[in-house]
Amino acid sequence: RSCVSQESSPPRFVFVLVVCVFLDYFFFRFFFSLFPYSYSPPPNCVAMPVGPFPARAPSPWAEANKVTEVCGKDGIFQEGNASEHPLDLGPDVLSGDLSTAPKEVDLLIVGAGLSGAVLAERCSKEFGMTSLILDKRDHIGGNCYDYVDSHGIRASKYGAHLFHTNFERVWSYLQSFSEWMPYDHRVRGRVPDCDGVEQVVPIPPVQATVNALFKENIQSDEEMQAWYDKVRVPPPSGEAKNGEEAALSRVGPQLYEKIFKHYTKKQWDKYPEELDASVLLRLPCRTTTDERYFGDTWQALPLRGYTRIFENMLLRDPNISVRVNCDYFAQREAGKLPKYGMLVYTGPIDSYFSQCGMPKLEYRSLHFEESYVEEPDEGFFQEAMVVNYPAANVPFTRIVEYKHMGNQTDAVKNGAVKGSLIAKETSSDVGEPYYPVPNKKNQDLYEKYRELAEKESEVCFVGRLASYKYFNMDQAILNALEIYDSLKETGKLQPKRRPEDFGPGDGPK
Repeated sequence: RSCVSQESSPPRFVFVLVVCVFLDYFFFRFFFSLFPYSYSPPPNCVAMPVGPFPARAPSPWAEANKVTEVCGKDGIFQEGNASEHPLDLGPDVLSGDLSTAPKEVDLLIVGAGLSGAVLAERCSKEFGMTSLILDKRDHIGGNCYDYVDSHGIRASKYGAHLFHTNFERVWSYLQSFSEWMPYDHRVRGRVPDCDGVEQVVPIPPVQATVNALFKENIQSDEEMQAWYDKVRVPPPSGEAKNGEEAALSRVGPQLYEKIFKHYTKKQWDKYPEELDASVLLRLPCRTTTDERYFGDTWQALPLRGYTRIFENMLLRDPNISVRVNCDYFAQREAGKLPKYGMLVYTGPIDSYFSQCGMPKLEYRSLHFEESYVEEPDEGFFQEAMVVNYPAANVPFTRIVEYKHMGNQTDAVKNGAVKGSLIAKETSSDVGEPYYPVPNKKNQDLYEKYRELAEKESEVCFVGRLASYKYFNMDQAILNALEIYDSLKETGKLQPKRRPEDFGPGDGPK
């Protein structure tokens, strides 16, 4: 008789069950090795990539970008400098000391951003003119300035910059100062759906956005157009009188509430009904599956960062001198400015005329709360480089994760950087001026400043701040090139058209 009681012996069926489990396991492993299966999400879902967000959009939209491979010329790199960091500007440039600068120049340029750099480069190359560029910041490149942080990640100091243009002249011009890689910028948003469940969706809205947020099943351009036609609210008077009426007439109340209303408030500290209709008449209404943020002909990233463009423009030219950490107004007050033929001013126009006692123009600024995330899951903090947060209960507007960018450093591309740098972006009325606030009061005030500027015959006011107009990068470059054209045609640096004639810029994203 067994010394183990009958009650404690495992029943026979347990042994049979264990054997069946092992047989099933080995059978299914063998079966799926012969017939592999890959999961495809249902059409209403947005599949999130593992690892860096792809630099190219899916077909057929990637083919719409005429930048198809690495192109352009980086003279500094070709000369053997393979550094991925911004170049050392040297003690004279960094000192801000004008005693070591040229005593007389053709152009004194205030601001080392796009407008000033393009004019200095063109006037030197074509006419041999000398320039001295002053900037109160400690670097060149203006708001385009990017750098490599202590962890080896390329980051932008003033928020993500995405180059896109339809101007062939601008694209051809930039080929001389950088190598470029094709890049199709796409944005994601974390948005609560109609049940309050947060979804990750493409922004601007496309078919997948509407399907995910409102439980629709739109499958074609025609169905998307029909949905827009159903939800749009025409302005009561027939013409939109403010931003809210404009938005409702473009996207209807559902998308307006979920994506645009509170995001606009966070960006401008004004609800759409308090803004000019023109601000929200530009809302994109995609009927297609094209998730690209921009539809321009040429879209690309500079292979070694935006700062390299300015280094090639300015630092290799003996006709161009630069002083950073140098405030134009302080130097003017101290009587230390060199003799010059023409002043090119790219700063805020109201600062230039501050002694006139007129009110200040209204600007919005941006604050960036940067943090380094140690070894996030799969090496990335979020699904894409830019993720917007349109909901009212989140204080910031978006998070940028630079590690996703296609022009990252070799260390990032090789997987040597395990952590990730993120920047939470918040809009404010305090800080460096970024965006003019588009309303009638500000526009009327700017017109008074413009009248004063037109009387300054020896000053050329150029660029975003001097024109009280948000220029995209390509618009700023084209504007500067056309001002240079005026010099060739008339012998004088002056705008060929009014800033508003360039059309709207992207503005806050």
